[in-house]
Amino acid sequence: MSPIALALVSILLWSTVAWLSLELARLPPFLLVGLCLLIGAACGLPRWRDWRSAGPGLLLLGVYGLFGFHFLLFTALRHAPAVEANLVNYLWPLLIVVLAPLIVPGTRLTARHLTAGALGFGGAALLATGGRFAVEAAHLFGYACALGSALIWSTYSLATRRLPAFPTGTVGAFCAVSGVLALACHALFEPGVALQPGDWPWLLALGVGPLGIAFYTWDAAMKRGDPRAIGTLAYLTPLLSTLWLAASGKGTLGWPAIVAMAAIVGGAALGAGGRGAARG
Repeated sequence: MSPIALALVSILLWSTVAWLSLELARLPPFLLVGLCLLIGAACGLPRWRDWRSAGPGLLLLGVYGLFGFHFLLFTALRHAPAVEANLVNYLWPLLIVVLAPLIVPGTRLTARHLTAGALGFGGAALLATGGRFAVEAAHLFGYACALGSALIWSTYSLATRRLPAFPTGTVGAFCAVSGVLALACHALFEPGVALQPGDWPWLLALGVGPLGIAFYTWDAAMKRGDPRAIGTLAYLTPLLSTLWLAASGKGTLGWPAIVAMAAIVGGAALGAGGRGAARG
């Protein structure tokens, strides 16, 4: 598959998170993510020999990306309104575009990619807030955590391109260790809850898809493709998420969503256009 196709697989899978998570809303977030990451690790068992390539430094990078991202995002959601925290977190695709020249050799920031990233973020902002956005000083810690989560995911994604090549199957080891750490956070910070038989189909769907296969295809896409183009495409995630919710009857599409979709699709098309190499 091409890098763009691999990235689109990840984006499509990540867009189902909100819809699937609604069926598991009663589960504490660290428990949910911990279980799903372990399921995601199991998806990589056919390539378990690749896990041996995860030395301490590489494993630390994987935990930084997968566990660090979720830890700061959940902390943000506890200390700031969900809409605003999620919007700040949506800076990560734009950060991939902006930081690519600093981390990935041979890339430079062009007006085309910067405009595409700004269009995508503007569309995501409108989609998330419906045109209403308020920043309160009391929630600054939460906003800072959300920005930290965005910075972690963007730098992790770019660092996999900067480091010496390692097999994508190694992501399974990242998922396994991060899942164990998330379950430890559940034991320390969250109330206990009994899983029910009806929870498992949804857990499997989340673990195999958004918190499993999506991480493997994302790793492969970032290693092979232009990070600036992939970053702008990532803004399709909130757009598709909104469409999933609307199709399932759990969301609606008003005029802000229509305008936002136009901005996101325009930004994605602009960012993905031109040469697909990491230069230019």
